[in-house]
Amino acid sequence: MIDKPFSESSAENREPILSVLREVFANCSKVLEIGSGTGQHAAYFGAELSHLSWQTADLPQHHAGIRMWLDEAALPNVLAPIALDVNRTDWLDGRYDAVFSANTLHIVSWPEVKKLFAGVGRVLQPGGVLAVYGPFNYNGQFTSPSNARFDQWLKDRDPASGVRDFEAVDALAREQNLILQRDIAMPVNNRTLVWHRMQ
Repeated sequence: MIDKPFSESSAENREPILSVLREVFANCSKVLEIGSGTGQHAAYFGAELSHLSWQTADLPQHHAGIRMWLDEAALPNVLAPIALDVNRTDWLDGRYDAVFSANTLHIVSWPEVKKLFAGVGRVLQPGGVLAVYGPFNYNGQFTSPSNARFDQWLKDRDPASGVRDFEAVDALAREQNLILQRDIAMPVNNRTLVWHRMQ
């Protein structure tokens, strides 16, 4: 029996993220969360945003932990995790009017970031909203010494990972007809980027 996973950062950032999602997902109904991780965000956001059907998704090895959080929360609007590996195509059958992802782009490799955005282009309906939370560089520069240290820590554990450049990420979004609507400063030198899918 595994212990229920816990992410301190998820516990700390959930309220600032929620304040953004309340606004940008106000008119949405069906959300895909790419990289549900421990499941903490899904349990919290699902309870606070009861108008949303929240689809959790991650690599299969994380599903048991996600289910622990969902079983405890017992929310009818939060769905059991589906397998989502950006290198596969089996997750591209769904259709959503919102996609959310937190702290994923700096973990996966850049080729996988490209596949993630291509996948979002497949599953996000016209008029839909994409919200991505995490650290970003601007004009090739770190926004804080702590983000520079974090980037080095990421690369020490996996050279393919790292804090991504906003301009490169936004270019991937524009390739999928996603237009940046908001770039919101968040605590601890993070951002929430919000794109709108053109009709």
